[in-house]
Amino acid sequence: MTSFDPGRLTRRQTLAAAAMTAAGAALGTGFPLSAARAQDRYDISTIVRPPLTDRQAFIDHMLAQGRGEDAEMLGWRFDRMQRLVGNGDLWREKEIGAFLLTPRENFCLPQNHDRAYDHAFLGIGYGVTISGPHIVGRMTSGLDLQPGQRVLEIGTGSGYQSAILSYLTDQVYTVEVIEPLAERTRGFYDEMAAGAFPEYGNITSRASDGYYGWEEYAPFDAIIVTAAIDHIPPDLLQQLATGGTMVIPVGPLGAQTLLRVQKTEDASGTVSITRDDMYQGRRTVSFVPFTRQGGGTWSQ
Repeated sequence: MTSFDPGRLTRRQTLAAAAMTAAGAALGTGFPLSAARAQDRYDISTIVRPPLTDRQAFIDHMLAQGRGEDAEMLGWRFDRMQRLVGNGDLWREKEIGAFLLTPRENFCLPQNHDRAYDHAFLGIGYGVTISGPHIVGRMTSGLDLQPGQRVLEIGTGSGYQSAILSYLTDQVYTVEVIEPLAERTRGFYDEMAAGAFPEYGNITSRASDGYYGWEEYAPFDAIIVTAAIDHIPPDLLQQLATGGTMVIPVGPLGAQTLLRVQKTEDASGTVSITRDDMYQGRRTVSFVPFTRQGGGTWSQ
């Protein structure tokens, strides 16, 4: 099984990140860690999609791809996928395929590899977590991403969510407020993209305060927020394209409603915002707080 040490960055990556950190601090803004140019984007249509209905066929297929994966871990991934489908967290083939292609174990700390497909949030250091597979599946499905659409993730964290998104579109942007975590995850992406996962080179990342989105690349067809806040950040709503969808946990700490927010425009040019609960009142969710750059949270 191929795994990556979350504490390891190459000397070149460490020096480059340090230089960018200093530059960002001098400007008082976040700094880009990587930006994929359009001509350099990996063509995700060339990725061979795995079998979705037969466990052994899936394992055999993935082992044949030469990605250095482990048969037992692949079996656990397939089993969890079936539970997500049964629970209504995944319901279209494209998101099921994206889940099956993404090695969640590579985004966990080494001591949690054997728990990678548990129905649980797992610590990744810096006081934050990798979200559980069920909520990742539901949030991903809620976006209904189409090839070529531009998606912004707020809260890069381990990198797992954007990795899944990279199988749905080649234009993935992600922001993380914790600079050392942003650097570490960029190291994961670069190392994996240089090996058996070139699609992760399509992920453009930045260390900055996600409350303000990423205006340089706006508008976004989809925005996914992976931190708890008691309101929808105005800049994110502004940067959401007309016809776009945002998925965001809104509410007090410990009990948020997972909202799907859609922005539409009628024939007269009137823009409307609609919201619906992705769990239809059946449950709340609990995410880590939406953190301000420099400390504190964005909830009132």
